[in-house]
Amino acid sequence: MNAIILGATSGIGREVALLLLQEGWNIGVAGRRTEKLAELQAAYPDQVKIARIDVCSSQAPEAWLELAEALGGVDLYLHSSGVGWYNPELDAQKELTTAVTNGEGFVRMMNVAYHYFKQSKRRGHIAAISSIAGTRGLGPAPAYSATKKMQNTYLQALAQLARKDKLPLSFTDIRPGFVRTDFIAGSNFPMQMEVTDVARAIVKALKHRKRIVTIDWRYRLLVAIWKLIPRPVWERIRL
Repeated sequence: MNAIILGATSGIGREVALLLLQEGWNIGVAGRRTEKLAELQAAYPDQVKIARIDVCSSQAPEAWLELAEALGGVDLYLHSSGVGWYNPELDAQKELTTAVTNGEGFVRMMNVAYHYFKQSKRRGHIAAISSIAGTRGLGPAPAYSATKKMQNTYLQALAQLARKDKLPLSFTDIRPGFVRTDFIAGSNFPMQMEVTDVARAIVKALKHRKRIVTIDWRYRLLVAIWKLIPRPVWERIRL
């Protein structure tokens, strides 16, 4: 089986890549920091192809297709690329960077992957790591919350479109809770999870081609509670 993982230089994407490599997958790992990708290739020279892909670049789709060709075809595309900050000060540049990367960049890569599978006619799987932040607007992370909600909706729309186009294409919307990464450094977010535990849950969800998965059970309960909170009450909560 062959996969492209975009955003594999660190964090969740890298851990998922390692788990799939250990199971014998061939992986095209992509991101902006090629030195980190080269480390994976050095460890698994027969299984790893690398490419520098910046989702904010207009050249990203071409690079993605070249990587797919180098692999000899793609069965799974995992979009793990994104940015976000704990930004209670509402720094405008951070908000705009988040919007462009998680919005424009996400759409750009979903588009190339969808058209690839549509044209190849092969049974494919598109997965993306969004977040529980898409459930409600989080005050310390406005752009992050908004773009993650957009990603949830975009994947839903693509799933509907794939049915219309009669494509053998599966979608997985992966919604982790708060993972111990640089994004939430210095925050008071509760129940922070380890990257390795989240990666294992993601691989399990991918194997079962789950449509939506919230990681973990505590966050499934938390999200259910969030949805019940009236808007006026929610807007008075301090995070």
